[in-house]
Amino acid sequence: MSTVSLTSVPYGSIFWDANGFTSPTRRLHDCNAADMIALVSAHSDRKRDGNMSTLIRAELCSFIGLGTTAIFFGTGSRLVEIVAHPVGLIVVFLWLFTVILWSAVSVARHADCLAIKWGEPYGTLVLTLSAITIEVVMVSTAMLHGENNPTLGRDSIFSVIMIALAGFVGLVLLLGGLRHGEQYYNLQGVNSYLNVIMTLAVLCLILPNFTTTTGNSTFSAEQQIFLILVSLILYGIFLLIQTMRHRGYFMESEQAGVTAGPAHHLLRVQSTAFHAPMLLLYLVIVILLAEKFAIPLDNSIEKFGMPQEFGGAMIAALVLTPEGIGAVHATLRNQLQRSINILLGSVLATIGLTIPAVLTISLITKRPVTLGVQGGNLPLLVLTLGVSVVTFTSRKTNILQGCVHLLLFAVFVLLIFAP
Repeated sequence: MSTVSLTSVPYGSIFWDANGFTSPTRRLHDCNAADMIALVSAHSDRKRDGNMSTLIRAELCSFIGLGTTAIFFGTGSRLVEIVAHPVGLIVVFLWLFTVILWSAVSVARHADCLAIKWGEPYGTLVLTLSAITIEVVMVSTAMLHGENNPTLGRDSIFSVIMIALAGFVGLVLLLGGLRHGEQYYNLQGVNSYLNVIMTLAVLCLILPNFTTTTGNSTFSAEQQIFLILVSLILYGIFLLIQTMRHRGYFMESEQAGVTAGPAHHLLRVQSTAFHAPMLLLYLVIVILLAEKFAIPLDNSIEKFGMPQEFGGAMIAALVLTPEGIGAVHATLRNQLQRSINILLGSVLATIGLTIPAVLTISLITKRPVTLGVQGGNLPLLVLTLGVSVVTFTSRKTNILQGCVHLLLFAVFVLLIFAP
């Protein structure tokens, strides 16, 4: 039997195990292993806590949005009906505008994350349909509240077209041209967008000025039903082309020399089970607050003598700002096709889905809706559609085209306040 020397072992270092004495070397090894496990565990805990705090900061808007919703629904109409106090009216207007815009940006962020997981064109389609849901709700609630504004639906739709096709398209082409010189896109996809956009825009916003059944830039009930069906069917056919039969038309051009992967490197992508419910949560917040926002919006226009077109422009700005931000980010990464998918997709969905919603409300509530674009806006609309066709006749763009579109946007803003 072997012996164990105790002379070189410090007092208290020997301990018992299942086999008898254990050497201090093994004791030290066991201690180091335990310390390492503790360090790894502590690091994991800190990392988990850091991720949780980052996630909470990223979704701070949800808490503010839910709190704002609770406040305005808990107080009934006392806050939104502040008309006698101009300062209070402005504060309520800006409060709701800021929260709705922040929530809409959050909708776009989660839709962008889903775009990474699902790929194109499904990701952009989710973003577009989310924005159109917001627009339809806001236009509908504003129409139902503002009984004295039969042109609100038309003004909102026209504003979306001008802000997207003139403002954001011009900004995208200008910034992309400054950074990358010439940018490439898929010609078949753009032609598909513009073909349907021009057809529905003329039928819905120009044709009413020339029909004689009712006059006053309106449609009869039969004409409204026909236009509802045609718009929905044509948009449905376009979705089939975009998502199934000709998906390649809406992919990034090979000449651009980029892929979709790096486009979202700044996003913190979680699982679909996280992003989908959060997207729906923000949509619900926007929808609920849109009902309240319609009241101070209409009251502000009357109180401060603003033009009626201003209300439509505000709604369009709320809807398009998140998508415009995404389009600008994409073009700076030399992904012009994604920018086009976002902006032209928004215009097409606005005409194809919002106009049927507006006409359906008109049929149900028996409220007249004026659709025909009049005054200086009529040639401006025709010019914008024509310039868009000329801009996208080749497979590449430059800064000159962006400047032309921005000029048209400046004219649009001018005509709001100086028609």
